[in-house]
Amino acid sequence: MQELLERKKGLYRTILIVDDEMIEREMLGAMLSDQYHILYAENGALALDVINKEKQKLSLVILDLHMPELDGYSLLKIIRADPELRRIPVIMLTSEKCAEVESLQLGASDFISKPYEAPDVVRARVMHSIELAEDSVIIHETERDELTGLFNREFFFQYGKRLDLQNERMPMDALVIDINRFHMVNELYGREYGDLVLKKIGDTIHRIVKQNGGLACRSNSDTFLMYIPHISNLKKKLPNYVAVINRNLEGRKISVRMGIYSDDGSELSMERRFDRAFLACRKLRDSYTTCFNFYNAELHSKELHSEHLINDMDKALAEKQFKVLYQPKYNVIGNKPRLTSAEALTRWYHPEFGVVYPKDYISLFESNGLIHKLDHYVWSEAAAQIKKWKDKYGYYVPVSVNVSRIDIFNPKLGKILTDITSSNGLENDKLLLEITESAYTENLLQIINTVIGLRGQGFKIEMDDFGSGYSSLNMLTSLPIDALKLDMEFIRNICESKKDCKLVSIMIDIARLLEVPVIAEGVETKDQMELLRKVGCDIIQGYFFSKPLTPEEFEELITEEYMEG
Repeated sequence: MQELLERKKGLYRTILIVDDEMIEREMLGAMLSDQYHILYAENGALALDVINKEKQKLSLVILDLHMPELDGYSLLKIIRADPELRRIPVIMLTSEKCAEVESLQLGASDFISKPYEAPDVVRARVMHSIELAEDSVIIHETERDELTGLFNREFFFQYGKRLDLQNERMPMDALVIDINRFHMVNELYGREYGDLVLKKIGDTIHRIVKQNGGLACRSNSDTFLMYIPHISNLKKKLPNYVAVINRNLEGRKISVRMGIYSDDGSELSMERRFDRAFLACRKLRDSYTTCFNFYNAELHSKELHSEHLINDMDKALAEKQFKVLYQPKYNVIGNKPRLTSAEALTRWYHPEFGVVYPKDYISLFESNGLIHKLDHYVWSEAAAQIKKWKDKYGYYVPVSVNVSRIDIFNPKLGKILTDITSSNGLENDKLLLEITESAYTENLLQIINTVIGLRGQGFKIEMDDFGSGYSSLNMLTSLPIDALKLDMEFIRNICESKKDCKLVSIMIDIARLLEVPVIAEGVETKDQMELLRKVGCDIIQGYFFSKPLTPEEFEELITEEYMEG
């Protein structure tokens, strides 16, 4: 009854019966017509026309082995070779037991013997073949990336883990393939072109995996993963892989980078192998000399060290292992340099590693989002120190502190900073805020609005590392800032390089147009200081005047400047 209701509603499947014997066709159709919509063809050639016409509707083809014009074997091969037809299951009609093996090898789903079995058995075979095919289509569509046909990330790791279990201790290599600056491809040439590039790379990766065994997936928009049996001479083969990818891109100006974890016998999990391959790939972001990088002992050691630092950070903050040092800034306008402010800098006095310098942990904390904890710690320490010096000497020494990209996008930033200054009894302009130039290029409008809000609350903003980023003159005119701080890379060669000297002079002229003072950091020699003063620099910071100092050491400068001066 339910089957009849479904049929009346049109919820029934279509089957094509192909047999040159009319009686055989009609008998089989009679067995199935109460559950299915039946189409007929008397030979393979006519059947192929019906299949191509009705391919979206067909749920099954029942195919006789021996027919004129186009026999069952030939038609089965055509169906299995066509990407649009291969999803349709095929049951073979045969009385020859010896034909079953060849039919299975060609892709047949099942057999119905002649003379026909009991109708219930025939119907069961038909339903089983259709259900298996439909389940296979659903699984395929779920587990595959629609654009490239490769596995999606979830199924890739599921099958990879199963592969490891089924092949215990088989060495496997993990490869990460990333397209350089792919977002610009879409912006410059359009999404349709970008999709074509992804398909081309996907096709190439599919062929590489087919040659070597293993699995591949599209991990995200522009990243692909390959998990293949270990190749001892992989380093020699990689240039060939890159060449194949480039050749398949047919001259398009697209480049890829590869990070590789080559199995070293350590029996890591699949996820850990790819963690290491990703790390190796990330190390190539600023490389222009090679497009692939192997995870090695040095990277492993750095990774362990980084993990250790990340895990120790909260304890270090709680125990005040981070010491805030203060490097003085001197106003050099006039005859005698005058102490004007300081920059807060950190050193991590780690119980195991000794002194850890910012270059070893700042970028690490920026990449995993922990930098905001260190920023807040430094802000609080610096504000408290300003207050201590004011209470002790009766003078304010403003201190500049770094504001990371993560903090800039925090909508509560203004309140957090104001809470810190007010709790220490400070006016907001005593805590100077340094924002790197490169941060302004990420989301200019949002950062400008944030800076306007901070300046409205009385904070002063210094653009740090000016000249290292990508500011345009047009952008600079819209930036609400109170000082430009020159990137120290320009200062190092200012006396030896006429070009660097000219660049510094130009940047100082820009500051004059913006009517803001210029700060030069990293000044180490008298010649550098004198040249900077000559071209109009206002404030100088660096080892020529002083290294970063502890609060107690800095107090000697305050005494010398204000008490004795």
